[in-house]
Amino acid sequence: MLTNKMKVYEEEIFFCPLCHEESPMEECMELNGEMVCMDCYDENTVRCSYCDEIICMDENVGDRDTPLCQRCFDYHYTRCESCDRVVSYDDVFYADDDPYHEDPYCENCYDRYAFQAINEYSYKPEPIFYGDGNLYLGVELEIDHGGKDSSNAKEILGTANQTAEHIYIKSDSSLDDGMEIVTHPCTLEYHSRKFSWKEIVKCALQLGYYSHQTTTCGLHIHVNRNAFSEDYEVQETCIGRILFFMEKHWEELLRFSRRTQKQLDQWANRYGLKGTPKETLHHAKTGGVGRYAALNLNNYSTIEFRLFRGTLKYNTLIAALQLVDTICKAAITLSDEEMSLLSWTNFVEQIEYPELITYLKERRLYINELVEISEEM
Repeated sequence: MLTNKMKVYEEEIFFCPLCHEESPMEECMELNGEMVCMDCYDENTVRCSYCDEIICMDENVGDRDTPLCQRCFDYHYTRCESCDRVVSYDDVFYADDDPYHEDPYCENCYDRYAFQAINEYSYKPEPIFYGDGNLYLGVELEIDHGGKDSSNAKEILGTANQTAEHIYIKSDSSLDDGMEIVTHPCTLEYHSRKFSWKEIVKCALQLGYYSHQTTTCGLHIHVNRNAFSEDYEVQETCIGRILFFMEKHWEELLRFSRRTQKQLDQWANRYGLKGTPKETLHHAKTGGVGRYAALNLNNYSTIEFRLFRGTLKYNTLIAALQLVDTICKAAITLSDEEMSLLSWTNFVEQIEYPELITYLKERRLYINELVEISEEM
């Protein structure tokens, strides 16, 4: 054990075995059983942050900022599960789903990693926009039958957020035993090329979740209103064209959605078609349908496409995003008259996305061309 007792020898000059420098004998100290100069003694010792005892550097079981003797560490400290920083038991944090306190965290890492993985339904963080463009799509994907389980949520979060914070997860009382995956807004290209949707749906399936094969799950897609313009009147004009298109082609969109009419009546009702896009929008705003509409207009910053049934089939999910993107871009580029005259056949003839074309063929919505349909999940 180290001692700070000074030993004075009769010789006046001392050669330190560590630095090999001369030092006055009365200034030497004992370190690990041999005498060293005061400078080497100071360089090779620290004081325990808790009991203030002097210990050798190699006996420090704390860290640079919090040196500790073994006894004080054992009784009063632990290490953060994430960053390995020494943390006092008075300052340690534990996740809500860690009742036995097996994984301690410092405050910074707790805020970043050890949060309750399933947020309340009202949770709404500041959006992070991914991709270059003006039109952003935010997805709400409901999954069920696999448990409202925080460890499952963390696994899905870990799959989705390896390179960036792409998703968060919320509870939803409309589900039997599941949760809602919510993305930050992304361009269609980002969703298709950089977002790990294939890995997310695979992970959810492996954890026992379903979406299409339930009676509870929907796939909702938000579009930022300022994608149509910063001017409010121009925004309204484009949204009127979208509503007109959806009401005019309701039967096709019903087939696309994979929902029954009864399900749409409950979760994504229609407003009704009027003579022009402007009249259709006015009717929608005065019709009292509320947010459970095929196109929810009640959000300040977005419009919300609610008509799609949930899915854990990658191609179907991407096809829904591509359809929404295509409808919105048609509303931006076409006039009211051109949108009113647009037939379903002419609309799908212009589509170039392979995933969407495949899905349209599966649903018999693509110029009478059929393909083999794989199972929805």
